[in-house]
Amino acid sequence: MPRKKVNPVEEPEQVNDTELESQVTEDAVEGLEQPPADIPPEDVSPPTVDEEAPLPEPPPEDMDTPPVEFPAEGQDTGQDGEATVQVEPPPLEEPVDVPEEPSAMKPFWMEPSTPPSPPPAAEQPPDPEPTPPLPKSDRQNFYGLDFNALDRGLTAEERQEWNSIYASYRGRSALTGTIIGVDPLHISVRNKETGAMEKKTMYCAIVVPYRVRVVIPDTEMWEQEQARPDFVLQNMVGATIDFIIIKVDRENGVAVASRRLAARSQRYFFAHRSSLSQTGAQVKCRVLSVGPRRCLVECYGHDINLTQRELRYTAIPDLRDEYHPGEELDCVVTGFDPEKDDLQISVKATQSNPFDGAEQRHPVGSRRYATIAGKYGGGVFCNLPDGTVCMCNYSYQHEDSDFMVGDTVIVLVQRFAEEKRQMYGKIMSKW
Repeated sequence: MPRKKVNPVEEPEQVNDTELESQVTEDAVEGLEQPPADIPPEDVSPPTVDEEAPLPEPPPEDMDTPPVEFPAEGQDTGQDGEATVQVEPPPLEEPVDVPEEPSAMKPFWMEPSTPPSPPPAAEQPPDPEPTPPLPKSDRQNFYGLDFNALDRGLTAEERQEWNSIYASYRGRSALTGTIIGVDPLHISVRNKETGAMEKKTMYCAIVVPYRVRVVIPDTEMWEQEQARPDFVLQNMVGATIDFIIIKVDRENGVAVASRRLAARSQRYFFAHRSSLSQTGAQVKCRVLSVGPRRCLVECYGHDINLTQRELRYTAIPDLRDEYHPGEELDCVVTGFDPEKDDLQISVKATQSNPFDGAEQRHPVGSRRYATIAGKYGGGVFCNLPDGTVCMCNYSYQHEDSDFMVGDTVIVLVQRFAEEKRQMYGKIMSKW
């Protein structure tokens, strides 16, 4: 019997379900989604050892693909007699405490939300001792005074005196007063090297404007580079000075002042007034202290030593007989150096020179009545009644011990020296 010819029909390849399920499970483990059911599966063949497995293509974004559900452990897959490949997850590693590296700055989220607990009482440091309050300064104590209560029972003169002291202390304005005495007092002075307060005994000038005792220590009388001996201050009784209040003790009725600060303000005023500091300007000076040969005067804060040559044309045996502290003299500015703050004045420049016309009043060969004013280097200074000074020698029959300062004598006029503006003569006899 002849065989019937059968046309071969293309049938799809039979794929082992076990291999496909294993492949799907492995793909699911890799985290890939299962392709849709309406798309025929591609021929998947396991890569060889030398080839690398190609990365699966992600599904299109517009297709809704349900996630792959894995069968639970021990659950029946619904296929009888088929082996199921179960993928066991890798074992979880137990967390290990890794010490944190110290950091210089931690973010705010790493800071603890609650403050750390305090250490035990035994470990806590002892509480610091309370610091005592700083002592108030003299100016703070002054501003804290109740002036209405303190000045309630004062008279009009006393109230005016205290108001002047208050104003000088607040605004550094200068007051004027007369030194009525010099007392040795114990004064607290700050040591410039150590900064500590030390008590020293020093002479202090006393000024009483009306009822209040104003004390001016020796260190506040002069600038440091112009300090003078104690006997100069002791001889200043009766002198008129300017001062600035630097401390007020209202309860005890005492104030401390500084002449040095007032003189500094006066010098500044003088240096910035060309009408006062120019050469030839006439100003006034006050006598502070007088010695036999020198006189200390003050002119706009400048303390100046004047000799007899700057005071008067007439020879003066002892300046203490002619000048006294507290006097005010007219003088002329002969020079001023603003850089060195050096002032030069002359009192006798305000007077006329008696030598002018002396040759006509006292011609050569005439005898005149005169008074011995002083002796120097063997010469004798004799003052004529009109103020002319005659430099004399003794005659041969007299010697120096025969004549004393203040004696009245008869002099013989011998000559005139125009270049020195000096008259010369000889003592003939004692009158």
